[in-house]
Amino acid sequence: MLTANQIALIKASVPFLEEHGLELTTHFYRRMLEGNPELKSVFNQAHQMKGEQQMSLAVAVLAYAKNIENPAVLAGAVRRIAQKHCTIGIRPEQYAIVGRHLIASLGELLGEAATPELVDAWTAAYQQLADLLIATEQKIYDEQANVEGGWSSWRPMRVANRVEECRDVVSFYLEPADGGPLPAYAPGQYVSVRTFVKELGLVQPRQYTISQASGTGFIRITVKRIAGDTTPEGRMSNHLHKYLKTGDVIDVSAPTGDFTIDVKAEHPVVFIAAGIGITPMVPMIETLATENPLREVHFIYSTQNSETYPLRAEVERAVSGMPNAASAVFFTKPLEKDRIGVDYNAEGRISVDELRNFCQNPDADFYLCGPIPFMKSIAEALRSIGIIAPRIHSEAFGTGDWE
Repeated sequence: MLTANQIALIKASVPFLEEHGLELTTHFYRRMLEGNPELKSVFNQAHQMKGEQQMSLAVAVLAYAKNIENPAVLAGAVRRIAQKHCTIGIRPEQYAIVGRHLIASLGELLGEAATPELVDAWTAAYQQLADLLIATEQKIYDEQANVEGGWSSWRPMRVANRVEECRDVVSFYLEPADGGPLPAYAPGQYVSVRTFVKELGLVQPRQYTISQASGTGFIRITVKRIAGDTTPEGRMSNHLHKYLKTGDVIDVSAPTGDFTIDVKAEHPVVFIAAGIGITPMVPMIETLATENPLREVHFIYSTQNSETYPLRAEVERAVSGMPNAASAVFFTKPLEKDRIGVDYNAEGRISVDELRNFCQNPDADFYLCGPIPFMKSIAEALRSIGIIAPRIHSEAFGTGDWE
């Protein structure tokens, strides 16, 4: 329990964090990964190279400092962070390592301003947050392990099948190498996969949405290859495309995530996706087609052309089985062979006017997934036509929250 003086000292740190938070977290990660290089296999190095983890942590530390008097308001953010941690196997003993380097980094950046009282305050504040995350993560681990077919941390999975979906997109069908069952999972949830990346000389984790409804006996992930296998974005996707074959075994985390849908609800739902952002939408639509086929559903999708449209057959099969469902496909760069009205419905990007056609019911929920600029523009367009924020749900791939 923090004292009143410690709380005051933490709140007094807010201006420093607003101005130097990213500098602090960048220094921290560099210090920690140099001092404890074994953690390079825990933290995705692509996110490190892009600065995503540094920025995400800076935002989190600032939010924590601003709400130090009532950290309960951050419960949603804490759970999302804990879910990410559980997919890479974070354990309680690692928090001591993180805390040691974070407090030391704070002292090194503040210099003489890092008084013993301030250091003590931040040490206590960090331990409070660590205890909260540890408890939340343990609850998630327990939930994952104590269901039929469940597990926590990593489980070896065999590639039962590999399917080339379209240009630069491959689906991997994963089944437990131990021969056991899989747990039921909610549509929209994700897993991490972990494998040795030769170019880095490290085991690396990467998160992928499960792209198929539960109950098939497989966990399917659908991976887009990012051009350039020397870039941070492309290293893992290229590795999986090049090297992961049918029969291979790879470590997989238990499913988790809150970007899910209330399948039993009756109000309309609109799915809006671009590119590989289609992956969480497919299991949602498949599940609705089976468990609530009369629900009003609209699927709006943007991609370049017919050669960059993964999982199309799955979407069309699910939509065709729902009498109150419809889809609209936008091609930004249609090919000569692509036929409007057959392969796609409109050329160009999704506009406000086109969205308005799907927003007649104010009770509709909207699910967005795709590149961050795409989601920002769609969310802004939805708000401009009167859709309230609680009705807009989104998922950003990578680390942190795009909002």
